[in-house]
Amino acid sequence: MNRGPRAGEIYIEFRQMGKQVQVTAIDAATGVEVSMFGPSSALQSDLQKLAVRKLKRRVEQVRAAELANKDQDPTLY
Repeated sequence: MNRGPRAGEIYIEFRQMGKQVQVTAIDAATGVEVSMFGPSSALQSDLQKLAVRKLKRRVEQVRAAELANKDQDPTLY
């Protein structure tokens, strides 16, 4: 079954790196990606919540920047 990304769909990856875990979260619809590190002793659900919150904030920032640039003349430097 092949389908495109849905709005609100988030991909999460956990990668063990010694005593730390790298958590990567990707917004499927926009392709915006964030990474963070946490202790390997932390609960995976807690790390996931933090990564998702960071991703949502980043998506908001990207959208705000796109709206701000929308009114600018692209031929100006």
